[in-house]
Amino acid sequence: MIIVALNVLVFFISNYVYPYLTYMLALMPLRIIAEPSSCYTFVSYMFVHGSIYHLFSNMLGLVIFGTILERRIGSKEYLLFYFLTGTLSGVLSFLFYYLTGSYFVFLLGASGALYAVMLLFAVFFPDAMVFVFGIIPMRAITLVVFYFIIEFASSFASDGISHITHLFGLLAALLYIMIRMRINPFRRRQ
Repeated sequence: MIIVALNVLVFFISNYVYPYLTYMLALMPLRIIAEPSSCYTFVSYMFVHGSIYHLFSNMLGLVIFGTILERRIGSKEYLLFYFLTGTLSGVLSFLFYYLTGSYFVFLLGASGALYAVMLLFAVFFPDAMVFVFGIIPMRAITLVVFYFIIEFASSFASDGISHITHLFGLLAALLYIMIRMRINPFRRRQ
C-alpha cells in the first residue's frame, strides 16, 4: 500500500503542483545517453503516470495482486521483487530502444512491474479466478497468457504505449522466479 500511496502522491504533485517532475522522473533513452547521471530514472519512471486512468489501472492491479503476494512471500521479498523487476524492465526497454534507434521514447508508469506481479501471482495461484473488467471470469494463468498475447501483438503498433516494457516486465519476473525463487513456473504447482 506504501507503493500505491507513493504513486498517487507523485501523480498529484506532477500533474497539479510541479509538472516538470514528470520530465525529471520519466525514463527517456536520449536523456540517459546525454546525461548518464539520469540513470535514477530506471527506478523513478515507475512512479510517474500519464493519466488518472493509467494510474488507477496500475494501482488497482497492485492492490488486487500485490497485497496477496506480499502476504505470501513477505514484505521484504515483495519489495525486492517489485523494484528489481520494474527496474530490469526499464533497463531492458532502454536497451531495446537504444539498439533500435528509438531515442525519443518517454517511458512512465508501473506497468512493467505490474506485469511482473501478475506473473508471480499466476505462478502461486494459477487457478485463482480474476474478473476482467469486473465481469469476465478468467483463471490467473489464463489472464497472464492472454495479456502476453495482447502485448506481443500490440508491440508492433504505434499507439504511444510501450508494450515492450510490459513484455520485459514478464521476462524480468520469469528470470526472478527461476533464479532467485528457484521455481519452475512451467511446472504445475499443487
